[in-house]
Amino acid sequence: MKKFLILTVLFFSIQSQSQTFIKFNAATALVGVPNIGIETSIGEKLTFSVDVMASFWESFDGHSPMKFYTLTPEVRYHFKEKYNGFYLGGHAGPDMYQIQKWNYWGSNHYEDGFGYRLGITAGYNIKLNDKFLLDIFAGAGWHQGFYHGYYNDGTPGRYEKAPNWNKSGEWLPYRGGVMISYKL
Repeated sequence: MKKFLILTVLFFSIQSQSQTFIKFNAATALVGVPNIGIETSIGEKLTFSVDVMASFWESFDGHSPMKFYTLTPEVRYHFKEKYNGFYLGGHAGPDMYQIQKWNYWGSNHYEDGFGYRLGITAGYNIKLNDKFLLDIFAGAGWHQGFYHGYYNDGTPGRYEKAPNWNKSGEWLPYRGGVMISYKL
């Protein structure tokens, strides 16, 4: 019981000093890809942000799937002050996908798999008032994928012959947008 009481007091004292925002990416919403998140203070110039993004598109062209799910936890360093001005962040997160890779556009191949991302984000926060801010950001990094390659034209089987999972690692820009953030 003592541990529970100490943890409760510690949690509420931290929360009373922190600022927490819920966020919604307006740029990705325009193409039907929801991206929502939450960001909270963890230090004088540090924040912790976590967001999820998902595409439920069966395809853009009727043949190539465009489904993916990402989770991006990130620690951000704000150069001026938290939630105001330029920041840099580092993140690592998992993803799942059924998608046609950029270098297969125009072919009858797509990939079904999972992976992880390690990267950085650069962004700029613009305070609109004491409750709202804009978070303009872009991120890139290393993506390591494990997938099975299939045909999208009805041809049976896999186009690649890896015994378990085919692997692919690439440096890519993979996140960005304009988050509309609301202070809780």
